[in-house]
Amino acid sequence: MTKSFSDFMKLCEVYDPDVQGKAQITKSGEGGRLHRTRKKSEPEIRRTKAVGGGKTEPAKSYKSRKDIGTQKPRSTREQQPEKERGSAGLSPKEAQRKAYKERKARESGAKTKTASELLTKKSKPKTDPDYKPQKASGYTHKERRKIKTHGEKILKHEFKKQEMDKYEKATGQKATGSAKTKVLAQVGRRMSS
Repeated sequence: MTKSFSDFMKLCEVYDPDVQGKAQITKSGEGGRLHRTRKKSEPEIRRTKAVGGGKTEPAKSYKSRKDIGTQKPRSTREQQPEKERGSAGLSPKEAQRKAYKERKARESGAKTKTASELLTKKSKPKTDPDYKPQKASGYTHKERRKIKTHGEKILKHEFKKQEMDKYEKATGQKATGSAKTKVLAQVGRRMSS
């Protein structure tokens, strides 16, 4: 007894007949999510954070949000109309005022943008192909600030020494009183520039 291809396919049926031809059932995300989770697994995560002492370690993963599984209402996402439809039309007085302003702008030579010009998006600045991002130092914010402050302290001390020597060379005496105040003001100017 020979069997046709359709008979063979009936024997090897993958789906239930009532499901066949309909959309496939997609699994929702875990934890009550509406969609599947797109979170990277632990080995895929490349984000790091400084732990101090010039070392880095993988950053902690984010906590799940509290509102998982709930659809946000449209009113929270979009601006809802506050007035009735068609009420946005200008009153005759306002229309006259608008026309007057436009006429004056044309007479003064100011160019008004057309609708297509207003709707065109700004082109994003292109990044340099040779750009290489700065490597992470491995220091925490607190450590970086401490290093910077220490460097500024040394620099200020050096500037103060230079300005005092310069004053002493010019006048032949050490800077005291108001002269010292002027020298320190010059040091402050050099530090800020």
